[in-house]
Amino acid sequence: MAGNHYNGGLTREQFLFYEIRTVSSLMLQEKSRDEIFREIFTENLFQFPTEKMIKNITNTCFKRLDALDAPELLYHLANASLDVSKQINLYAIMCENRIVYDFMAGVIGEKYRSQELDFSAKDVNVFLMELSEKVPTVNTWSESTRKKLKQVLVRFLVECDYLESARSTLLLPVYLYPELDEAIRRKGDTDALAAFNCFF
Repeated sequence: MAGNHYNGGLTREQFLFYEIRTVSSLMLQEKSRDEIFREIFTENLFQFPTEKMIKNITNTCFKRLDALDAPELLYHLANASLDVSKQINLYAIMCENRIVYDFMAGVIGEKYRSQELDFSAKDVNVFLMELSEKVPTVNTWSESTRKKLKQVLVRFLVECDYLESARSTLLLPVYLYPELDEAIRRKGDTDALAAFNCFF
């Protein structure tokens, strides 16, 4: 289930697939969070230039994994095929950031439900406009934050094969992998299923 916060900081965080896969693997070795950060930093596993950036990215991965709250998904994130673990990473982001959850379950899920698979910048604009009516903090975001947020949401769709490219205007068929399907149902988070084109 998604957290309740609507955080525009997502613009800095990106998809972080390689990074969360790395953190998941280290967590499975039962290392402490300090040990994980130290290993990532000393061995330069993330290839980021500064200690501060590495710490921020590592903490973002921890936050997403905490929000995921599913040990079996931690295992699959580290060990499953790229397609499966990318889909789990998208769900982890949804769990951690309410904007992504609402966008994926509400906007994208509704398109799959209705089988109206056209997609454009207008869909994201309307979503943010409706969000600003519901959540006052959204009105305080700068135009550049909104613009970056739109880019990030579209990039997530490309990363997980919902769109062929950032310029695509048609959503592709999406298949919910059993590993994630089972975990979502176990958590009782059935609202999330629509985001993955699953309605039964």
